Amino acid sequence: MTFPERSDPRPAAASRRRAATLLGTLGAWAALAGAGPALVASAAPGAGPGASAPGAPLSDLIFTGAAATLKAPPAAPVISSARCVPAAACPANPHHALRGGHLQLSGQLSAGEQVLFPKAGPRGRGIRGHVVQMLRGTGGGLLVHVPAAAVTGHIVVLSPSRVRSNAYGPIVFESRPRSKPRPLGGAALRSPFDGGGMWIWYLSASEGGSVRAIGARAHAQGITTVLLKSSDGGSNYWNQFSPSTVAALKAQGLHVCAWQYVYGSHPTAEADLGAQAVSAGADCLVIDAESEYEGRYAAAQTYMTRLRSKIGASFPVGLASFPYVDYHPAFPYSVFLGPGGAQYNLPQMYWKDIGTTVDAVFSHTWTYNRIYGRAIYPLGQSYSHPPNSDLARFRELATAYGARGLSWWDWQETTGGQWGSIGGPLGAPGGFQATNSEPVLAHNDSGDMVVWMQEHLASAVASTPTNGKFDGDTVNAVRQFQAQHNLPTDGQVGPSTWALLLAEPLTAVNWQQASSASVRAASLVVPGLGHAGGGPSGVVSPRGGFRHHRSELRHHHGRG
Repeated sequence: MTFPERSDPRPAAASRRRAATLLGTLGAWAALAGAGPALVASAAPGAGPGASAPGAPLSDLIFTGAAATLKAPPAAPVISSARCVPAAACPANPHHALRGGHLQLSGQLSAGEQVLFPKAGPRGRGIRGHVVQMLRGTGGGLLVHVPAAAVTGHIVVLSPSRVRSNAYGPIVFESRPRSKPRPLGGAALRSPFDGGGMWIWYLSASEGGSVRAIGARAHAQGITTVLLKSSDGGSNYWNQFSPSTVAALKAQGLHVCAWQYVYGSHPTAEADLGAQAVSAGADCLVIDAESEYEGRYAAAQTYMTRLRSKIGASFPVGLASFPYVDYHPAFPYSVFLGPGGAQYNLPQMYWKDIGTTVDAVFSHTWTYNRIYGRAIYPLGQSYSHPPNSDLARFRELATAYGARGLSWWDWQETTGGQWGSIGGPLGAPGGFQATNSEPVLAHNDSGDMVVWMQEHLASAVASTPTNGKFDGDTVNAVRQFQAQHNLPTDGQVGPSTWALLLAEPLTAVNWQQASSASVRAASLVVPGLGHAGGGPSGVVSPRGGFRHHRSELRHHHGRG
């Protein structure tokens, strides 16, 4: 996308007229002094259409004895074109660019020059000052990062000698749109996860086990789906998830989803119990996988392969796990949410249990989960007596972030006063701005986010390892990918690189083959992780340091 030149040529013409007048005057002075042709003058070079190159400053006029010499002014930079890159991540309008993205400039320019972006004045009124960014040379040309504070207007390039270029634009700078989830099969469809859901651990402790009372309460509070526990581990199927109970709940006009707690020690048996719940009439199935599955990449793949072989590729499946992906780098999100995995992501966003605010848990969860491309359905907490204002805020932010549904843990621990906040009128959130970013990965980072990135990168750069480590080979592969797409070749994976990487097809990894040439499959060397399983070796968290011993959640849904 190239922005058409629309600069005003009049300042440049005026500058040339002033320079000609000054040169004529100096020539007369030189003739009177007897200097004759000793006066040498050079006019400022033309800067093309729209240039606003200034004339030579008086400080550049040097007189030596009877002769006068006019020193040639420094050449002014010239912007001839500017375009948003990469094109796939840019607005359709050629006069627009993205804040946080990049512009590719061409003309009489050099790397190291400064680009001045217009900045808004106090309270967003008018243009007041500039935001300065450095022009960098890359394999794809001269690129400059668009600052978040840039507002619609003209850009200017400033040379090291402080000479300004023509003013180029105007360019309309937009905020980056929030990425839409990419569930299996394309666009998100209506599903049992849409709307309001309530989890049931023990049916007998929820409305006294009365299906009729559960139905009445659900309809009064806007609950459209109940999620009922169906099994624990690979050998403990819960009789409460029987065909008759499921049918009775459906007769109350409710969707009924099964949820099972899994450990990874017997993944085939766990998958069989999940399939049994589907056979009992479940409208959807939720996998509750937590710390026991950390490091168990092969087990997760075995579980998902077996489950899909029994329930089909399109049956609605959700994953309910830790919301803070960066706290759990050895958890196989990339398997559970990858191809053939769960289409829906239900992170356990228990802000009070974590010890944070509702706003903070949304911001952190969205930043680190959105790269997996699955529709996010927040799972909030009604247990431990959170303030009713928090419950209302959770609902407001779920809507503001674009979630099509949410659910609550859990029915038996929700008090009478809380039900009103869960199902009461919903207002618009105040003092709120949705998080619209992705994690930045760099050299020496490691973990499942790196695995996910490598699996996409390997489709474009065949030499990419899939070992969960952002090592030197991965840095080189990232730089090669960035050069191919005219991005700054910094070897880091930030928003612009993520946008293009996630459009690449995923390269499948067989985690069950420990000898796979593409996988460093060995026992995880992680403190506090006593089990072994095929997966990236020595996985650590981004920015270094093991964090597996730390969990943001203290609540546990297993061993019921």
